[in-house]
Amino acid sequence: MIIPLLWFVAGLISLIGGAELLVRYVSKLALKLGVSKLVIALTVVAFGTSAPELAVSIQASVDGQTDLMLGNIVGSNISNTLFILGLSAIFIPLKVHKNLIKSDVPIMLGITLLIYFLSLNGSLSVWESGLLVLLLVIYLFFLSRKKGHAEIPSVPEEGKDEGGSLLANILFSGLGLVLLVTGARWLINSSLIFAEMAGISELIIGLTVVAIGTSLPEIVTSLVAAIRGERDIAVGSVVGSNILNFLAVLGFAGLFSPNSIPVQQSLLDFDFLVLIAATIACIPIFYTGHKIVRWEGALFLFFYFAYLFYLFLSTTDHKFLDVFINVMIFFVIPVAIITILYHSISEWIWRARYVGLFKTRKEE
Repeated sequence: MIIPLLWFVAGLISLIGGAELLVRYVSKLALKLGVSKLVIALTVVAFGTSAPELAVSIQASVDGQTDLMLGNIVGSNISNTLFILGLSAIFIPLKVHKNLIKSDVPIMLGITLLIYFLSLNGSLSVWESGLLVLLLVIYLFFLSRKKGHAEIPSVPEEGKDEGGSLLANILFSGLGLVLLVTGARWLINSSLIFAEMAGISELIIGLTVVAIGTSLPEIVTSLVAAIRGERDIAVGSVVGSNILNFLAVLGFAGLFSPNSIPVQQSLLDFDFLVLIAATIACIPIFYTGHKIVRWEGALFLFFYFAYLFYLFLSTTDHKFLDVFINVMIFFVIPVAIITILYHSISEWIWRARYVGLFKTRKEE
């Protein structure tokens, strides 16, 4: 018990240190390369923070542990959307770049729906995994064509290079990623020991312990980015990670699988639907004010913990399960939908009036 606890603490320290290095030097790297921080977040940071999911999923696929692999990917994306964005927004309201709303979030929703429909027959074939890898190549090409430039910095003191050298920024960014992945692995391994000692099933471990563990790089990176004011990185890395989890992680893991990947009906009946609902909710929430404010972050967090509570109740076959489901379906979820729609429609009306007033004044 002592040794897993020590690995847990060491992993936590490694995660925090790695996130601090990554956010600090990736921002400088974007400045040096003359590209937007959003594009860096959607690619470099998202790929780096998705590395644990890729490693766990490929290993699970090779070993035939497909319940763990699929549960990890779906659970990780739920954790990314509801837990990470919610927790980060509670600390500091998150800025959402308009390009995310126009392109990347709809792409994220489209990919989620595509994989759901591909899974309805009960499995994902190697050809369907190949399709996901092809879509990954197309998405990366799309990102490479995206226009965006780094923010113009304040004028530095004479003889002082605020951005630092390109090589140093690359090395320290890489070191941050290594610390993130290493710390996540230590945390996952120690948490798995605790979960197995508690007698938790493999699927639930994949949906919760492993999913949260492999999402730790995104969690810590987003929190550190939000605290440091790098809000494009905070939101962009989560959206990019969700896209890459499906296209890169599931795609490559499927190619390594000796057979088609079976899809559990329980994933289709509940977990996938939770992910789809959370992804759809991102569109109006991101649209209102182009940011995620604290109450919206609290709403995301509430639904994430409600999701975990449901998993606990269903796993233990608790007598409170039916009451909980009825309260969520007939009260909590409708209230949340009405609230989000009200704010979205109010925002749309305000923007329509503002644009109309601006055009009228311009014509005068």
